[in-house]
Amino acid sequence: MKASPRGLPAIGIQRPILITVVNLLIAIAGLAALMGVEVREIPDVDRPRLTVSAQFAGAAPETMDAEVTSRIEGAVARVSGVRSISASSEEGSSRVVVEFFPNVDLDSAAAETREAIARIERNLPTGLDRLTIIKADQNASPVARVAVRAPGLPLDELTRRVDTDIVPALISIPGVADVRLFGDRSRQLRVSVDPTRLAAHGLDPTDVIAVLRDADLDVPAGSFRGSNLELRVRASAAITAAEQIELLELRPGLALNSVGSAVLAPANARSEVQLNGETILGLGIIRQAQSNTLEISSGLDAAILRLNERFTDLELIKTSDEARFVRSAIKEVLITLTAATTIVILVIWLFIGTIRATIIPAVTIPLALIGTLTAIWALGFSVNLLTLLALVLATGLVVDDAIVVLENVQRRRREGLGASAAALLGTHQVFFAVIATTAVLVAVFVPISFLPGDAGRLFREFGVVLAVAVIISSFTALSLVPAMASRILGPAPTSGKWRAAIETFGRSIANAYTVTLAALLHRPLWVFFFRRVRRTVCSRLDLSGDRSRALAHRGS
Repeated sequence: MKASPRGLPAIGIQRPILITVVNLLIAIAGLAALMGVEVREIPDVDRPRLTVSAQFAGAAPETMDAEVTSRIEGAVARVSGVRSISASSEEGSSRVVVEFFPNVDLDSAAAETREAIARIERNLPTGLDRLTIIKADQNASPVARVAVRAPGLPLDELTRRVDTDIVPALISIPGVADVRLFGDRSRQLRVSVDPTRLAAHGLDPTDVIAVLRDADLDVPAGSFRGSNLELRVRASAAITAAEQIELLELRPGLALNSVGSAVLAPANARSEVQLNGETILGLGIIRQAQSNTLEISSGLDAAILRLNERFTDLELIKTSDEARFVRSAIKEVLITLTAATTIVILVIWLFIGTIRATIIPAVTIPLALIGTLTAIWALGFSVNLLTLLALVLATGLVVDDAIVVLENVQRRRREGLGASAAALLGTHQVFFAVIATTAVLVAVFVPISFLPGDAGRLFREFGVVLAVAVIISSFTALSLVPAMASRILGPAPTSGKWRAAIETFGRSIANAYTVTLAALLHRPLWVFFFRRVRRTVCSRLDLSGDRSRALAHRGS
């Protein structure tokens, strides 16, 4: 291909099949990218976050801070890529939220954090329980909620079933960081003792606690080896009923039932969840940082369907889902994009006046928009509200180049040139204008991608998509438009009544503009004077507005 300005239009006119194939490849690549590109609400601007939480029953906040929180902070501070650490200590619980830099891979950071925590676990208190690491902020709101109802099961049994069967299936969904339970009632062992009877036997509550702590034993007891067989032996004394607890001996001849009683009962109610008046168990789905809400929703629907088919005595019902809003918002933007493209084509037909000429921009507009999807996929972007908004705005920009080229080709046709000559000469005359317009638009939109902070990460895809759409439109305008114009563009249409009215209206506007421009060019001092007057009036209006706002603020 020659580097001269005639090169691309000349190839389009002389080798129309080549140019058609190249543009078809752009369209096919865009359609293929549409099948594989990620769909989400907004660009991925989530900061990688991990939450390390620990439970230590009965510990004071000061103890949690000194013995647990500070040690966990020191361990995670050595993990690479840490941007900030925030921690809180409460009675019996500790929470450390670790935020990483945006370019850090969350899975790798989580693995490195687990290794750092494992190295200090021996230094943590022995009574520490439930040390967990989740790939999200623990204070994050659930992206979906699921109700679990089982009319034939008590709530404590339903809680056990959900813990063992439902939660593992839901937490394995890609993108899910945690599953929270609401309204759960875990079964607990409650032991009540009579202080008077306990004191009469010379005992105190610590003796009861020591017996209960050693009650549930399941320890290795060696092995039994024969000639060809070796069996592992375990000493199991697991207690499963409250009556067995009451038979435990505090000392020889004195059982627990002599000084108190034991009962297995649901835990005290901290929350209660109801669905249509029925008490149920609620589940909150917490998404990982940098995960896709739409993918989580699709995986959750599939998991609920499988679990409902698997279990007949309980039912899972999805009660809320943020993905519904995302899908409806994307659908509305797609409708707007289709409407904008249709309206642009109708306006072009209204002013150009022929179907043949209208076909050319009607082909180049969707071609540029579809081709932009290739860049979205290749750059790792996603189809989201901002990239779709960029395509809506690009609809009015990508058509400019095609109209400029087409209108100039039509003008040359009206002057009597042949189809190929008019296409070549008309495109050549506006070649640098199209290139300059494209360069200006790219220079305007690309810097948006370099904004600092979260604003730059949010609008990076918006600016790049607009710039790519403009570049593709200029290529199609300088290659496909002259190729099509030289083949399908006919002679100037005969003027009908509607066409004549539009031409008369256009000529009147053009004549008025010509007269006004000529008058201003001959009187440049008038232009300078009116510009100074306008600037002075605007500045005074701004000052009066500021003064009025200041007085209003002072009065309030």
